[in-house]
Amino acid sequence: MKQVDYFHPALRALHWLMAAAILAMLFIGVAMVSTVSSLHSFLVSIHKPLGVMILLLVVVRLWLRYATAKPNLPDTLPGWQRLMAHISHGVLYVLMLAQPLIGWAMLSAAGYPVTLGAGIVLPPILPMNNDGYALLRPLHSIVALLLFITVMLHLAAALFHALILRDGVFRSMTGSRKR
Repeated sequence: MKQVDYFHPALRALHWLMAAAILAMLFIGVAMVSTVSSLHSFLVSIHKPLGVMILLLVVVRLWLRYATAKPNLPDTLPGWQRLMAHISHGVLYVLMLAQPLIGWAMLSAAGYPVTLGAGIVLPPILPMNNDGYALLRPLHSIVALLLFITVMLHLAAALFHALILRDGVFRSMTGSRKR
């Protein structure tokens, strides 16, 4: 593939859309499990379709990531930082795929439908099983926490590249030109 300075525009758009969706989802999830008010049903009605949307977007994003040219990391970046960048991106993708699948499996095991609105109901991906639900419920919370931590580390690294190193890594995802 040819050498590029910026990620593909569709990949950049998906990155920022998913960043907003994942942060919203994490905060909705926390609010959802911490309330017993009538707000709970409203939050659940947002949480499920947003999770499915994130799952679909991450699949499209993975396809785009491998189908389009990507900018190289700067030559000035030490090897261990390159390795950490690749590992952290891999972890982010695994968590972004796993979290909605775990949620869907958890609801399936509990016998709850995954409704997306407009009468769309996804089929269960697991049979109803109390033991499965008992395993998946805390796993969904643990993966959410890991995703939050990983996103915050990713944000810290992005700001480090943007504000301290100013090495073009952040610009490659924003598409902004060098001043």
